[in-house]
This record gives sequence, structure tokens and C-alpha cells, in this order.
Amino acid sequence: MAVTAVVGCQWGDEGKGKVVDILSARADVVARYQGGPNAGHTVVVAGDQTILHQIPSGILHDRTVCCLGNGVVIDPHTFFQEMEELTDRGISVKNRLWISPQAHVIMPYHRAIDEASEAAAGNRKIGTTGRGIGPAYTDKYNRTGMRVADLLAPDFEERFHRAIEAKNRILVELYKASPLDERLVLEEFLRFREQLKPFAKDVSVVIYDAIRNKKNVILEGAQGTLLDIDHGTYPYVTSSNPTAGMAATGTGIGPRHIDQVLGVFKAYTTRVGNGPFPTEIMGDLQTSFREWGGEYGATTGRSRRCGWLDLVIAKYAARINSLDGWIITKLDVLSHLDEIKVCTSYKYKGQIIEHFPSESWILKAVEPVYVTVKGWSKDISGIREYGQLPVNCRNYLDYITEFTGVKINMVSVGPDRDAVIQFR
Repeated sequence: MAVTAVVGCQWGDEGKGKVVDILSARADVVARYQGGPNAGHTVVVAGDQTILHQIPSGILHDRTVCCLGNGVVIDPHTFFQEMEELTDRGISVKNRLWISPQAHVIMPYHRAIDEASEAAAGNRKIGTTGRGIGPAYTDKYNRTGMRVADLLAPDFEERFHRAIEAKNRILVELYKASPLDERLVLEEFLRFREQLKPFAKDVSVVIYDAIRNKKNVILEGAQGTLLDIDHGTYPYVTSSNPTAGMAATGTGIGPRHIDQVLGVFKAYTTRVGNGPFPTEIMGDLQTSFREWGGEYGATTGRSRRCGWLDLVIAKYAARINSLDGWIITKLDVLSHLDEIKVCTSYKYKGQIIEHFPSESWILKAVEPVYVTVKGWSKDISGIREYGQLPVNCRNYLDYITEFTGVKINMVSVGPDRDAVIQFR
């Protein structure tokens, strides 16, 4: 009986979808607390792959209730497409999938502005997914957004008219882009309005009732700590807070209800899009990492930049998120290497930096300071007990624990749901 927050501890793509799927086997409620369909959570069960962008991966367990909290931005297109795909596979969502009425809705003009803004930025692009996430959050904090509750309100059409009129002016006058057809968009969203009604429910109450009844709850973040709008590598970040502090705010519960925070990171490091990346590997080895680890975005298909494990980032994520335990993914990918580098600090203008810098110009200029450890050069994908791992592999995991001061709860050694080693 516990409330567990699961957070990404790098630049996203750490494998949270698989982790939440595994933990959901014992969970009564799983709730997303931020982000939108720019997330890509991949789950493999007996070789069958499921990719989810909005709906929590807990939906694959037929007794688990899944929620999209008030901190999430909802794209109705993605939501209903995913729901249809799940239904076609015999996975029922009836009476176990809820959306907070306070969650904001991604409108077509958000996507149009996102794409136009990136196109206008030229070589200053942030590298967004173009799915309207940033503009939707901008409207939320500008108090001009469209919530699920507003979509269902009697005066929705009036609100919609004001909004699309203003956004079309931005598209035409600022970005020299084509305006959206108000009539077509309205017709589409009047249909979505009716489709969303059965799913709107106060998620805060659902979670609170589960906590009162001593049930297991998982609070699931999208993206990762270094993409956090406040604590990430700004401005190359997402538009919300993937860090643990948002788990309470984004679902409508008090922070004292959270019993533990688990941090997910790869046994190496990746990131998508632009921005500084101190341990990035260049050349053929990066290409090899990409192929070994299948490092292509589940949402966009974009190839990920790959690098060595950065323990400066790990210590930072542990501090920012008050981590109770690590879940390490893709450990098996390192089985291809005789030697492995691990970044333990940075060097900037001759000075050693042991803490993650908030200044982007410093992070861009740092040199990683590495220690080199021995690899194990042995396939570990079939191992399910810690003691059966090669000695050098165990040494690698022990080094991470000792350096960060955070214990390891679980290690993933392959893409399938059962390819994990759970620590006692």
C-alpha cells in the first residue's frame, strides 16, 4: 500500500513506459501528472510491442484504473486513436480510464503555431515535436487555455470563436502562415466534446479515495529531469515539470501522500533534439549505440544522440527529485563493450565542477571527466538474478550506487516486460 512517483532522470526516453507497466501489475491506480502526446512509452509483452503517448501504460493490466491528471495536456486525436487501437486488441478501457476536467486541451491552432514557430526560428530551433505542447501550456499560464471542462461548457462555441480568431491572427500576421478553417475545426471539436464526456472525472478524488482505501498508486511522469522547464537545460526543455514535485500538483493530491520516488535512467545517456550534451559520443560508436539500443523516438522516429553515463546528472536528478531508488534500463546494451566510460565531474576553464551547472553556456563548454571501467562482453539479457550477472557488470552497478548514494531497485536487461532483475 503505497503511492510511488516514477520520474525520468535524464533527457527523457529512459524506459519509463516499461517500468510503469511492470509496477502496474501491483497497482490499483496509475496517473500521468504532466506532459502530452510528445511522450512515447513503449511496452513489449512476449514480443508484442505497444506504444502509448497519452494513456498510461498501466492500461495493459485489466484491473488497473488509469488517469490523466490536471497537469497533462490532452490531444483528443491521439487519445481516441490510442483508445481505438487498445480496443481493437481486446483491451477494455470502460470504467477505468479517466481525464481530469482541469486538464488542458491541445487545439489544432496550438500545433499550427508550434510548427510555424519552429520554422521561423531557423538555426535557433529548440527541436520540439511540433505537437502543440508548448503553445498549449503557454495558453494555460496565460489564462487563455481550453480545458476539458471548457470544452464541455455551455458557452464553448463562444470561447472557441474568440480563441481561434486570435490564433489565426498570430498565424497570418506574425508567421505569414495560412489560417485555420474555423468551421471545420469547430465541427471536429463538437464531436470530440461528446466523445470526451464519459471520460471526464475528478482525478484528484479518484486518487484520494484510493489512498484512503490503502491501495497502490503510481504517479507517472513523461520526459525527464533535464527537460524540466525549471530544472532542465533551458531553453532546450519541455513546457512542463517532469520532476517529482509536479507529481502532487499535477494530480491534485498533497505531497505528503507520496511514499517513494523512483528514478529511471539508462545505463548510458541519450537525448533528442538540440541542446548541450557533455558526454555525447561522436562517430561510428554513436551509430553503434543507436543500433544496439534501438535509439529512435517512439513518438517522432527521430534518432537519439547517444553518450556515456553521466553521474553528475544522476546526482543532480537524485537531489532534485528526492529519490529513494534507481531503476536502470538498457544495461544489456553495454554488453557489446570491453571498456565503458563513466563521467564523474566536469572541467570548465581548468576548474573541476562536481555539481550540474544551471548556466547553459557553461554546460555547453564543459569537458567531461571520465573514469574507465571494465566491461563484461557477455549477453546478460536472459539473466533474472543479480548474483548471476558478470562480476564487472555488478561492479558497474555498485559504482553507480556508491557514487550517487541511492540504492538500485530494478535493472532492465532487455525490451520485454519480464527482462528485469528486481533487487530485494
